[in-house]
Amino acid sequence: MRATTIHAPGDIRLSDVPEPSIKAPTDAIVKVVAGCICGSDLWPYRGANDIEAGSTIGHECVGVVAEVGSEVQAFREGDFVVVPFVHCDNTCAHCRNGAQSACLEQGWTESGQAEYSHVTHADGSLVKTDGMPDDSLVPSLLALSDVMATGWHAAVSAGVTKGSTAVVVGDGAVGLCGVLAARELGAERIIAMSRHQPRQELARRFGATDIVAERGEEGGARVKDLTDGIGADAVLECVGTDESMQTAFALARPGSMVGFVGVPHGVELPVRRMFSKNVGLAGGVAPVRRYLPELLDLVTSGAIEPGLVFDLSLPLDEVAEGYRAMDERRAIKVLLTP
Repeated sequence: MRATTIHAPGDIRLSDVPEPSIKAPTDAIVKVVAGCICGSDLWPYRGANDIEAGSTIGHECVGVVAEVGSEVQAFREGDFVVVPFVHCDNTCAHCRNGAQSACLEQGWTESGQAEYSHVTHADGSLVKTDGMPDDSLVPSLLALSDVMATGWHAAVSAGVTKGSTAVVVGDGAVGLCGVLAARELGAERIIAMSRHQPRQELARRFGATDIVAERGEEGGARVKDLTDGIGADAVLECVGTDESMQTAFALARPGSMVGFVGVPHGVELPVRRMFSKNVGLAGGVAPVRRYLPELLDLVTSGAIEPGLVFDLSLPLDEVAEGYRAMDERRAIKVLLTP
């Protein structure tokens, strides 16, 4: 099959690789209808993560079940499914505790930017739609495989509640979905930190009440002005750098929480500030399967449209251009069709 592979920093190719096959009776093979590029894929692309030359890349996809193992009960060939980027049995002790991303039988989507993807523990991992969805719904369903669920996890972890003030640090697709999540969870004021007009516009469409373009101390002062000197009830950290984490804690009011979902690179926690101001930290790898049923209902009912984060769609043949567009911030998030 054709699949996206990475060979060195900046070296993305579409290669011929072996098609995935059923390895365990609980597996499924999904024919990819749509995949996409994640902001976290840019870490190895930029050389910040180690690379195994020639390995496949891409962990977000939706598609049609092509084959199932002999023990799969809930799915059959032809079902349209959302594939969480972390696979789980959804029955182990960690899954029952709402931490499906740390399942004792954990698996990962390894070829979401490809023609086919292998899913472990299909019964626990996959979520199917009610029949074949309309083409217009596919981008939003694709967003549920990672980015919308990750933004939701940031908001839940930060403790966003009805009537609260939330600040979202990061204007990538995850941050924008965090804005949308904060709105759905009832935040009265949502401050999005963004310097880029297209992203500011989408943030407002998703529910941001205020935009702060300043960074560093100036950004912190602006947020404090907007909150009458108090700070935020909840802060969503959606980047993963030390700067974004320090900003998040600087904006959090005493007694609040920071929800972090940005993959951390070079982050040092301000433990003294956390201690003195009683500011907590929660989050991590999003347990997508935990949130999928609720988010699927929100998408199919028309309550949310997270697929708007895809501002560039390309055929899989042009995946390298998709990476360049996101790396150069010419695109928020790129949708790929095999």
